[in-house]
Amino acid sequence: MDKIVVEKLDHVTVNVTDVERAKGFYGGLFGLKEVPRPKSFGFGGAWYDLNGTFLHLVQRPEPDAASGRHFAVWTADVQQAARAVEAAGYPVKWDKLKIEGVDRFFTQDPDGNRVEVQGSDA
Repeated sequence: MDKIVVEKLDHVTVNVTDVERAKGFYGGLFGLKEVPRPKSFGFGGAWYDLNGTFLHLVQRPEPDAASGRHFAVWTADVQQAARAVEAAGYPVKWDKLKIEGVDRFFTQDPDGNRVEVQGSDA
């Protein structure tokens, strides 16, 4: 059987109910760089470029059910990121399971989608 050769993760899709509100979280608070979406898409959404991997926000009428699924971003200063997230009114939950050399916390976007934020513990 032939195997697929995966070269990279291209994108992650997150369903949101209010694109403008979600843009405030991802583009505003997190400072992600918004890039154009294909003109042929007839549904609401936004795309962000995270250094060659993309985050696709897709508008849906209802939020996804709460779950443990998430994606993670790496930041230069995880402690500063936690302060910014808290100051913006979003939850910060530090993970009890330690990864050597990494500090990390979880937060939620306005629709309850989990986002992990990681950085060096040095």
